[in-house]
Amino acid sequence: MEKECVRNLNFDKLVEFCKKNNQQEFRARQISYWLWHKGVSDFESMTDLPKKFRGALEEAFYFDNIKIESTNRSKDKTTKILFSSLDNKLFEGVLIPSKDRVTACISTQSGCPLNCSFCSTGKMGFIRNLRVGEIFGQVFELNETCKKLFGRFLTNIVIMGMGEPLLNYENTLEAIKHITNENDLGFSPHRITLSTAGIAPKIKSLADDKKKFNLSISLHSADNQKRSEIMPINKKYDLETLSAAIRYFYEKTGQRITYEYILLKGINDDIKDAEKLSQFTKISPCKINLIGYNSGDSDIYLPSDGKKTEEFMTFLKSKNLIVTLRKSKGQDINAACGQLANKKQ
Repeated sequence: MEKECVRNLNFDKLVEFCKKNNQQEFRARQISYWLWHKGVSDFESMTDLPKKFRGALEEAFYFDNIKIESTNRSKDKTTKILFSSLDNKLFEGVLIPSKDRVTACISTQSGCPLNCSFCSTGKMGFIRNLRVGEIFGQVFELNETCKKLFGRFLTNIVIMGMGEPLLNYENTLEAIKHITNENDLGFSPHRITLSTAGIAPKIKSLADDKKKFNLSISLHSADNQKRSEIMPINKKYDLETLSAAIRYFYEKTGQRITYEYILLKGINDDIKDAEKLSQFTKISPCKINLIGYNSGDSDIYLPSDGKKTEEFMTFLKSKNLIVTLRKSKGQDINAACGQLANKKQ
């Protein structure tokens, strides 16, 4: 019989397996505790289970454990970690320290199918979706590393690493469930932000599913032609379709949206671009994160210069919009926004 991944089982299936092996339901709660609170990687570590039952678990199931392949630390203490899966697929996570917090940036896919022109991950192509345990495992491992490096637990999680999380919807949400469940990792959903390039139907699904974590839209242009050039997904879900999905999300949840906007010299950093952005963001209450471009290995684009950036910000603020300029970290180790792409792939 082919083994099944134990972290793919819901609680009811764990109970069913326990009953088949003459174990009471509380054993399922013990297994769940070891899997999602303690983050164990083998059945022998589940020391409060009978030895014979541990053997039965070993015969029926396997762990989708991830492994740290390398750790690279920036001069600003940003730390990029390369993970590998059981089938040797590679993906990256980042620890981003600041004065009063440490944020973990995690991946949901190995590679990415969207091929945004400013993003290094897209140049890898799409390899596969990450499984529930592989997404959860990143948070667990980054939390452990955070304690070792910074002497504290993670304060925030951003799902902004490799891949488009809403194209791995079920696995991503199941992982978030275990990250936030009070009996598992117990992380506050209000300290989690999921970023999407604009998969409109799934944005509506998030609203219908009443998910309480924060939603961020990688917008980067409020002009359909420009956005389609730098983000091919806009050809499938254009700004009008995206706008309708965001409006639906806000009406259902009342949550403020965050827009991510990378400033590219001569592409999307003109006052006319700022005007279009201010018009688009009237859909609902929002905040805007402006991001400096990190060229990485590509010379296709250049970062907007300081004067243009200041004028862009000033215009948006004149429209009573909440705007921040996000300081890029980890550029010297290719860990900044848009730079995650494993060169070993």
